[in-house]
Amino acid sequence: MIKSVMTLSLGLLSLAAHAQMSPVGLWRSIDDETKQPKAEIRISQNASGGLSGVVERSLQNNPNTEPNCNLCTDDRKDKPKIGMEIIRGGQQSDGKVVWEGGKILDPENGKNYSLRLTPIDGGKKLEVRGYIGAPMLGRTQTWIRVQ
Repeated sequence: MIKSVMTLSLGLLSLAAHAQMSPVGLWRSIDDETKQPKAEIRISQNASGGLSGVVERSLQNNPNTEPNCNLCTDDRKDKPKIGMEIIRGGQQSDGKVVWEGGKILDPENGKNYSLRLTPIDGGKKLEVRGYIGAPMLGRTQTWIRVQ
């Protein structure tokens, strides 16, 4: 009986650790210039494994910040940034702890970039790379897991 409980406990711990090595969850983005928290983004996964990331709230206290995505050129044009889906698509690469193939929107400039997500530091942080063309032509932000 004790052996069964131990085996079950270890199995649950292993599942919890694996779940943390996923981009699914609530993340805090950090402003590139000020290094201060910028927003909280919830990433979820649909039944086919594709990702969606929605801005849940802004953490900026700047009253001059534009609340809508006026520079967006797709269906998100002039929509509020809070509640906006900024990550669309992306699948886990075979045998890797990397999600690629999706797009990420920068609501500050309205541009869409190819996306690569890599959980790091045991899943406590997420490397978010947006790029055009090749992954080396872009920038990486490190987001902090909230949940």
